[in-house]
Amino acid sequence: MQRFCFTLKLRSDPKLIAEYVELHRHGRPEIHKSIRDAGILDMQIFLTGNQLFMIMDTTDGFTPERKAKMDRENPAVMEWERLMSRFQDVDEEGDPTARWLPLTKIYQLEQNQVHPWPMDKTG
Repeated sequence: MQRFCFTLKLRSDPKLIAEYVELHRHGRPEIHKSIRDAGILDMQIFLTGNQLFMIMDTTDGFTPERKAKMDRENPAVMEWERLMSRFQDVDEEGDPTARWLPLTKIYQLEQNQVHPWPMDKTG
């Protein structure tokens, strides 16, 4: 199993944020199917203010690139992404499969270690 974490900002409008949350509360079966078909075992989204954090637990063979390709080829997912762009603080003309930004793990208590940070020049 792999774990991926991402972040994305919503527009700073309480009404839009409430609508975004409500849409996710109900979801859509075809979107849930596309998520599972890509190898995502569990997905959780957290909200603080207008900042979203997503945690995905996936199969070992999962890759974000493969998921993005599958999404681009799925009309239901692309329709969902167009709808979501109304709420997200992103370039609406940009690639909807690249809006969530990956987070880098820098610490894990269980392993009591600091993880290498890509910007760390010390090796």
